[in-house]
Amino acid sequence: MEINTIDLFIILIYVIGIIYYGIRSGKKATSEEYFLGGKSMTWPVIGLSMFAANISSNSLVAITGGAYINGISVFNYEWMASVVLVVFCIFILPFYLNTGIYTMPEYFEKRFDARSRVYFSIITLIGNIFIDTAGTLYAGYKTISFVAVDLNPYLVVAALAVFAASYTILGGLSSVMKTEVVNTIILLFSALVLSILIYNQGGSWEQIKRAAEVKGSHMTHLVLPNSNPSMPWLGLLFGVPILGFYFWCNNQFIVQRALSAQNKDEARKGALFAGLLKLPVMFLLVIPGIIAIQLLPNLKDSSEAYPRLMFEYLPTGLLGLTIAGFLAAMASAVSATLNSASTLVSMDLIRKIKPDISSQSLVKSGQISTVVFMIVAVLWAPQIAKATSFMDYMQGVLSLISPPVVAVFLSGLFFKRTTANGAFYGLMTGLACGIFIVVCSLYDFTQINSIPFLLKAPIIFAICFVVTMVISLLENAPAAIKTDDLVWSFKMYQQETIEMKSLVWYKNYRVLSVMLLIATFLLVIAFR
Repeated sequence: MEINTIDLFIILIYVIGIIYYGIRSGKKATSEEYFLGGKSMTWPVIGLSMFAANISSNSLVAITGGAYINGISVFNYEWMASVVLVVFCIFILPFYLNTGIYTMPEYFEKRFDARSRVYFSIITLIGNIFIDTAGTLYAGYKTISFVAVDLNPYLVVAALAVFAASYTILGGLSSVMKTEVVNTIILLFSALVLSILIYNQGGSWEQIKRAAEVKGSHMTHLVLPNSNPSMPWLGLLFGVPILGFYFWCNNQFIVQRALSAQNKDEARKGALFAGLLKLPVMFLLVIPGIIAIQLLPNLKDSSEAYPRLMFEYLPTGLLGLTIAGFLAAMASAVSATLNSASTLVSMDLIRKIKPDISSQSLVKSGQISTVVFMIVAVLWAPQIAKATSFMDYMQGVLSLISPPVVAVFLSGLFFKRTTANGAFYGLMTGLACGIFIVVCSLYDFTQINSIPFLLKAPIIFAICFVVTMVISLLENAPAAIKTDDLVWSFKMYQQETIEMKSLVWYKNYRVLSVMLLIATFLLVIAFR
């Protein structure tokens, strides 16, 4: 497909501008400034940044493409995020902020021991590089391939990675988050313009539904029968919350944004704002994927749905702006994952080996690891094309690595009796389950492979949780230093209630949480 000079000029100006702004916005004098933005961020920046890091180019491609194949049930991942973020604000975020941690695995060491911290760091790195960074680069390549079909995929993803990493390496988290605010505004505006144009082509909602339901009645419903392979209702009930909990509550590159807040209140409002931004995704990405069924019939690759809509329905100028928004989303996600991966290496591994390392040396180690991870992601990204679908690749891998982490984390957060050995062997059990499932997929074990990944996740979670609790109960209770201020108690909730009595409703995060849950509930009911 062709792109004219005006669109190319808009894209070029954006790329140069965002790199310049990112480098100028960076804070890197100390490790706190480089990895946590100097803990100076306010709730709008945090919310927009969390949303941008999640709704990146891979999500644009995966969500719209997922809707094209499986219908609006793909939105279940989005609205569940709002519910999970409410839980995050009430129960989890205070522990992260009160302990002064830099990384999620750091909490695991404070609550359990170094073994669990190292394992969690490695698992998080794998997810950041092979799911988030590589997946985002692959989505960027799919878009650019519409303009130049003969380009080498490795050269394309390398160029995209250099673009995103250019200001990440130099500026740290502050640079990443401030550019994400700009990127998100461009992304939302572009998606809004494209969705309006597509709605005009698709007709009324009844016409859209009739066209989609040619593929099956399930295409326009959120809650599907248990026989549905992509979104069985049991998977929605148990599997989606586990994946969502890991992504929003344990994932370094998401939670790191909340840790950069000026205070606890700003962090909570920012997280709730991110949850609110997830709800319009139904209208900006999901329904356009449904409309694409009639506008772009018989697509062989569902990941082409969003890029094709861009190129075929946007006029000159708007196409360039939308591609710029697409690149903005890609840059946001890659920058986020590269920065969080470098934080994990520096704070969880290098500082552990060299406790007396200087702050400047930690920053340097973070910059070097960013380059290394960028190279690994570039080499892996083109391999994603071999997967059945982009959405299956991302969620399938996540369903294997997240359940043991969530099981151990929840057992440690809510039960004082959970021990270090219980946590470690619970994680190892999860690793064994993941390896077993991968082996089954390689050797075509039908009985195992036929289980949807959204059902595999809660099964692994249950096994790991039971192992963790059984081993913990067979041992002596952990020392007070491993539980004091690290395990949730109702007394904390009561104390917080007293502190918030004088707050007006719009400053009370509990009131805002209830309002977000009501809005989410109404949207789900409307499309159930």
